[in-house]
Amino acid sequence: MGDQLNMPCIRIRTTRGERAIGDNAPCFVIAELSANHNGNFDRAVALVKSAAGAGADAVKIQTYTPDTMTIDSDKPWFRVGEMIGSADNPDLWKGQTLYQLYQKAQTPYAWHGLLKKVAEDLGLVFFSTPYEESAVDFLETLDVLLYKIASYEVTHIPFLKRVAMTGKPVIMSVGFSTLPEIELAVQTLREYGAKDLVLLHCTTSYSRAPKATDANLDTMRDLAERFGLGVGFSDNSAGIEIPIQAVMMGATVIEKHLTLGDSEKVIDGDFSLTPIDFRAMVDGIRHAESARGTILYGPKNESEKGNARYQRSIFVVKDMHAGDPFTTENIRVIRPRFGLEPKHYEEILGKQAAGAIERGTPLTRDLVKQ
Repeated sequence: MGDQLNMPCIRIRTTRGERAIGDNAPCFVIAELSANHNGNFDRAVALVKSAAGAGADAVKIQTYTPDTMTIDSDKPWFRVGEMIGSADNPDLWKGQTLYQLYQKAQTPYAWHGLLKKVAEDLGLVFFSTPYEESAVDFLETLDVLLYKIASYEVTHIPFLKRVAMTGKPVIMSVGFSTLPEIELAVQTLREYGAKDLVLLHCTTSYSRAPKATDANLDTMRDLAERFGLGVGFSDNSAGIEIPIQAVMMGATVIEKHLTLGDSEKVIDGDFSLTPIDFRAMVDGIRHAESARGTILYGPKNESEKGNARYQRSIFVVKDMHAGDPFTTENIRVIRPRFGLEPKHYEEILGKQAAGAIERGTPLTRDLVKQ
């Protein structure tokens, strides 16, 4: 499927066979459900079904409770829009405490197993982003196939150790992490048992109007070169253009939020894709992969083979008799390419014709006296 930065391959054993990530496999497209179920189980099921219909390879949820994320406090540093967050954050986030936000956004633990079955029955890989150790313990009881680590948890070293100790593949977004923070996180995951690891470059502005200059996709390539790992792109902004460009640059994983596209307001709606837009993104990714093709030199198809005949070769340009020497007067390097390659021109000069040769004949080895 083209050069994906010579990245290693992760293999996931699903109920429907092995699924590869990297190693020239098709890009692994993740539909992030996040809080877009709005606390409604039927809506969550509809999101999973929409993900399958839109061409996703996997659905990902988030595993936490408000109490495992923070404390219920109204102090300024717990309130979105005062001392945390940015102007780009969705309006539905602003003015709330973290506890209130996570209370609305959480996916109940009781749903996890049910959603996993729906997803797997549809052929999707189901997994989650836990945020602390007890969430990992819970997900292990469901036998999830891999784990996602959010950008915000890259510095949570005790948690990273617990994830790594499962021995399962890990996809980690690095977002706004500094290089030393990423280095420590990767080192920790490797030392504690995570053999299969993919790093996702990530935009964490949560913007409905992203700027292309904010993507900095070269960072993704730099991650691959620095760490020798598979890389991808987690896009927390609106639109589909940049994820497709990331695939052209070698992304093995794309993660994008999904919403149903109805009139209901959802917490992460500002930067989520409707099923129609998600399908357009997937189709764009698959088209980009086909355009990237394989590493191949020389004519790539019958059309190019035909056009390659416009190259030059050695032709006899004057009638010759048997025994006549080849000279600059009777042979030339001209179009098209039916005779010997031009690299043999000096070698042929001075040799003799094996028989009579008519003007306009491509010079081949059998016409040269041995």
